[in-house]
This record gives sequence, C-alpha cells and structure tokens, in this order.
Amino acid sequence: MSAQAASEMKAAMAAGETTSRALVSAALDRILDPAGEGARAFTAIDPDLAIQVAERADAARAAGTVGPLTGVPVSVKCLFDVAGLVTTAGSTLFAGNPPAQADAAIVTRLRAAGAVIMGHTNMTEFAYSGLGMNPHYGTPGNPADRSRIPGGSSSGAAVSVADGMAAIGIGTDTGGSCRIPAAFCGLVGWKPTARRVPAEGCFPLSQTLDSIGAIAHSVADCELADAVMAGEAYDPAPAPALSGLRFAVLENYVLDGLTPHVAAAFDRALSALAAAGVRIDRITIPDLDRLPELNAHGGLIAAEALALHRDDLATREAEYDPRVSVRIRKGETMEPGEYEALLQTRDEIIAEAARITAPYDAVLMPTVAMEAPVIAELDADEALYGSQNILALRNTTVGNFLDRCAISLPIAGDGLPVGLMLMGDTLGDRKLFAVARAVEPVLSR
Repeated sequence: MSAQAASEMKAAMAAGETTSRALVSAALDRILDPAGEGARAFTAIDPDLAIQVAERADAARAAGTVGPLTGVPVSVKCLFDVAGLVTTAGSTLFAGNPPAQADAAIVTRLRAAGAVIMGHTNMTEFAYSGLGMNPHYGTPGNPADRSRIPGGSSSGAAVSVADGMAAIGIGTDTGGSCRIPAAFCGLVGWKPTARRVPAEGCFPLSQTLDSIGAIAHSVADCELADAVMAGEAYDPAPAPALSGLRFAVLENYVLDGLTPHVAAAFDRALSALAAAGVRIDRITIPDLDRLPELNAHGGLIAAEALALHRDDLATREAEYDPRVSVRIRKGETMEPGEYEALLQTRDEIIAEAARITAPYDAVLMPTVAMEAPVIAELDADEALYGSQNILALRNTTVGNFLDRCAISLPIAGDGLPVGLMLMGDTLGDRKLFAVARAVEPVLSR
C-alpha cells in the first residue's frame, strides 16, 4: 500500500475500487514488515480486531450506512486511552498498568465516525520534547532520511501516515508536537484551539496548553479529523480567493537562526504566495521576545508536568528518560507565585497579540527553524540535543502560548522537508482551514 490520503481512500471505497479490509490489510503489512518502521512507529496493535472492524465498515457501506471516516485506517498516539490497550504515554513506567477499560473521548468519536483504529503510535516519553526520540521503544526513522529524527512528540503518528500505515495520525500538540513532525516528514500538521477538542482519556502534559490534532496528507484530511474529534459537522467553508487574503509575516523571534535550507524554502513560499495575489505585510509582536525569560524555569509546561509527576519522580526516577525528567524537574526552580503570574502575563500577551494581528487572515512563519537532525548526532551530544530541541520548538510554541489554532503545510522543493506555518485566531479554526486549503496548492508547485 502506497501512502494515500483519507479522501482518496474514501473515494476509492465509494467507487467500489477497494474495500476497507483491503486498505487495512495493506496497512498492517506495512506495520509488520520487518524491514520497515512499524516496530518503532507503533507501540501496540491488534491486527485481528482491526480486520474485524474493517469488515464491519465494509458491511455498513454495503448497507448504505456511511460515516465521515467509514473504513479509513487511523492511528492514535499512545497517550490516548484505547480500550484493550495499555496507555503507556511512551514510557515503561506505565507498561505494567492494566489495559484501558474505555476509549478516550476522541477515540469514541473517531470510532462513531467509522474509523478503523490501527493501534497506538510511539512518541517522546510523556510528550515532553519536539524531537521524537524514545530510548524505551526506539525512534522511528524520518521517511525522507531514516538516519534522521521524525520530529515529536507525535513521532509515530507522522511516520505511520508517511509510510502508509494509516491515512490519518492523531496526536497531541502542547508546543508543536503535531506540527513539528509534520514539517520534518513532509505532511500537514494541525493544532486546534485547545478548548475545542475534549481531553478526557488523554494522559496530560500541560492542562493549559495541551491540544489534540491530526497529521495527514492534506488539509482536507486534517479538517475532517478535526471536525469529528471536536464533535462538529464536517461542513468546510469555501476556500477564499488568494487575491483577497492578507497575511502577516512575523519578523521578530521566529526568523532568528534559520538554516539556509529553511530560509530559502520560506522565501520561496512567500514569493509564490505574493505571485498568486496574496498581500503580505511584515509585523512584530514585541512580547514574543520575552518568552525565553518567561519560560526560564520551565514555564507552564514544567510546572504542570511536575505537579503530575512529582510522586513518581520521587520513587521511580530511574525509569524515566533522563532527557524528559530533567525538563520536568525544571519546574522545581519556579519561585512562589511565578506560575500564577505567568498565567496572568500570558492573558495580557494574548490580548495584545490579538490586537496586532486583527487585520490579517493568518500569520506566517517557518514551522521549524531547521531541517530534521541526525539521530546518532543527538544521541552522542547532550548539549546538541538540548539546543536542537529548543530550536525545534521555538516557532510552534508561539501558537500554543497565544492560544491560537495553527497548521503546518509542506513547501515543495528539493532536499529535506520544510514546513510553512499559518497561525489563525483563537477559535478561528474553520476560517484557518479554508485559508489553508487556498494556500496548499500554491506551495505544492
């Protein structure tokens, strides 16, 4: 099975050209191929159940009962409860836990829409890194170059889609964990406004910043998955005319330290959009330059993760990935009242950023400042790992901190994949999807 978009699968099934059973069987063949990335991309599968669900989907289609995702293979990050599977959150700490008794809220909605859940995908332990490396379950290789990271924390989600093991990968995005792997793997990655999608049954990293999104081959596929998970009707707004769009390029904070490859791709994307009639202005959001100082003690994520992990760190720290535990423990350096003050400051910055960006249909920036690094080099150099992780997360975290929706689109070109990020308004998710559908074909030329 070559990698296919969900929309292509749906059309082929509707035309009688294939079945869900055939699609799911082919996806399982890719997962189980010993020469492939399945053993590192997935942490748990149930092939027999997946085939049974696919056969039920085919029967439903024959009976004329078709949902938005009927028969489509979908992978789910291993921090979501899936009935019958252990929710490991990428850690061996939870490997001995009993299987989940019920599905997470979003898994319930995906199943109700007809999706075939392929299993649990791998991730950075507890979702606390943008690189996607996991010492417990292995690191899946980037589809563009297997020696390189796939990005994280939703590493297995991206590789499952790129390698044809699923049409859509469901992940979380607390600081970029859907958009970073999408950018590194040449896919579309979506981060919704966090409050739109229920988090029940999802093991948290940060209750304030966690968002539940999708990685897929197209904007339309991400939009479909988002509508299902948000409990909304799938009713896409028409894509606007490019000549009527006005974008802002964020000039401060997100353009520092771009690699030449990323800088060239970003410039190429802006030129293509301008040639298509898009008006592009340059803006700054001065408060973003404060983010390194505001997050010097780990920020909201470290504080909230520490509250969750404090007891396990006290008794079982040796079982953690040390690159994760050190980041969680950074929350111990927070001063009394710092967390509460940061929440208030965040609200103030959100309001000021909304004022600055109000005239624009989207704010543009490179999704990630560099291309995917080499796994062995990061393994060999802790300082490099730390600096590359910070750089990988820098641009994407802007959307989480500002409580916005955002999407990463692949920029066509030679060499390693590069993503263009479009950031929309808070709860402007449907508008951003329509804008992204208008932009998508321009970037693919």
